[in-house]
Amino acid sequence: MNDARTPDKTPNKAPNESLQIPDMQRRMVELAEPLSPSEGYNLTVLPDVRILRSDRPLARAPVLYEPGIVIVLQGRKRGFLGDEVYLYDAQHYLAVSVPVPFSMDTDASAQEPLLAIYFRLDFKVAADLMMQLDEHGSAKEAAPRSLTSTPMDERLARAVLRFLEVMNSPLEAPILGPGLVREIYFRVLTGEQGSVIRASLTRQGHFGKIAKAIRTIHADFHKKLDIDRLADEAGMSPTSFHAHFKAITSTSPIQYLKTTRLHQARLIMARNQITAAQASAQVGYESPSQFSREFKRMFGRGPAEEAFRMRQAFAAPDPSPHAVYVAAH
Repeated sequence: MNDARTPDKTPNKAPNESLQIPDMQRRMVELAEPLSPSEGYNLTVLPDVRILRSDRPLARAPVLYEPGIVIVLQGRKRGFLGDEVYLYDAQHYLAVSVPVPFSMDTDASAQEPLLAIYFRLDFKVAADLMMQLDEHGSAKEAAPRSLTSTPMDERLARAVLRFLEVMNSPLEAPILGPGLVREIYFRVLTGEQGSVIRASLTRQGHFGKIAKAIRTIHADFHKKLDIDRLADEAGMSPTSFHAHFKAITSTSPIQYLKTTRLHQARLIMARNQITAAQASAQVGYESPSQFSREFKRMFGRGPAEEAFRMRQAFAAPDPSPHAVYVAAH
């Protein structure tokens, strides 16, 4: 009897190529677990990438994201900005083009903790990719937005899975990780809302002028900022500046400045264990009592109580040395 068999002409697939999105998501969670031993933001060998973990549901609270991409692997977050609700969960990712203060709640539990990857945006990498995309004629007209929530597609899911596999290897992570981050940027910039994100990052027109003013506020929040001067530098009248600023951030320039100061004060109190009076002076408040009132109004607790809660509950690593924005997640 001839036991010869017809050769299988089906090309061999890489281990992850046959996985569907739900299978990939389960594998992502397995790979993210050892990278996130603590609640809060866990550092990685890549300075612009952190892994977030939360073992409990979190009630709606104010946040301030740096420009970046948040990919949730398990659990769910909802962001609230003005009348808009932004869902980011295992089926949706969030892209932030300019830092805007909004509020957020989290669904998580000890049995199914929230696990997410936060990629702080490297503008040089994004700009290089956008230039190449433009050279290939893929530019589309779109209205810029400060936040976008977009469904996760298969190509992005595969890139994220490969990234997490590499991040679990001490040898591969620093060498191959940056290339996979670049691919993830590419998938986001060419995804369903890629044209919106690209329009936001090119920062043309009024959106670009407001984005520049926001960057100035983040750099100089501890100083006496003249909002009229910011308007003049943007080439806009104070009335026009206020209107466009609120359209993009859902808040006024003065309130944005206060929010930035309060977020920064909360962070430095949690990290450095300084007093509320010291923190208020460092972020530009002249009146400690006014600082305490506005802090409690925003966070629902007094400065000392909130700083203690953050130290006890979450890992709060130092900011990246390359950070140009105040970030409080």
